[in-house]
Amino acid sequence: MRAALIQLSVSDDPVANLPVTVGLVRQAAAQGAGFVLTPECTNLLSSDRAHQRAVLHDEATDPTLAALRAEAAGLGIWLLIGSLGLKSGDADGRFANRSFLIAPDGAIAARYDKIHMFDVDVSATERYRESEGYRPGARAVVAQTPFATIGLSICYDLRFPHLYRRLAKAGAQILTVPAAFNDTTGAAHWESLLRARAIENGCFVLAPAQCGTHAAHAGRARRTHGHSLAVAPWGEVLADGGDAPGITLVDLDMARVDQARGRVPSITHDRDFDGP
Repeated sequence: MRAALIQLSVSDDPVANLPVTVGLVRQAAAQGAGFVLTPECTNLLSSDRAHQRAVLHDEATDPTLAALRAEAAGLGIWLLIGSLGLKSGDADGRFANRSFLIAPDGAIAARYDKIHMFDVDVSATERYRESEGYRPGARAVVAQTPFATIGLSICYDLRFPHLYRRLAKAGAQILTVPAAFNDTTGAAHWESLLRARAIENGCFVLAPAQCGTHAAHAGRARRTHGHSLAVAPWGEVLADGGDAPGITLVDLDMARVDQARGRVPSITHDRDFDGP
């Protein structure tokens, strides 16, 4: 299977972002990709809650979701929409950060709401409280496809290895980690964490990312790390998307999952223990 990691640098305008994403998805399919992945926040990146309320939709009416489902069907590809910001209908007004796996007929094969919220103080001047705007999910998700079993996750989930162990033990051979990874923490930790998740679970890890400085009509502009990565089950980086928008292609040989797990079968060696 040929996979394509789409690297974006979206603004806070979903209408302007959509044709760029569609164009890259079409280019990826034209280059032979049967599995195309976009990053977290494919429809917009914004920290301004009032602006989000003004431009976001619920799942049933979201134009980005509808357009990308139509593209998957028209191109006959599997498409991971890394995530979309969506109105959730929650009483407290918080949004959902939701990933979608779209089948080649345009149907939604799986959906996953980001479990772990990015509530951190990166520095004295850089503070994030994702949970103020987004409600966390509560369910891990694996999806069956003809080419592999896929475990879904989003961005900050990457720092919680027990989630990926659960996904691997449920049969996942590919772990998807679409992200809008912070520029500071990305430079320090992104590659190391992705390689660790691949090595400890014997899985391919596919991580399409946002990059650069994201234009904002409201609120402050954000910077993300880029470097979409594809990592093999033995831990080798197969492809790196660099720091500019574009397409990164990688050919996946699923036999490498069994090979890696056969050499170091740690996924079968977990033990319960007491303490501390």
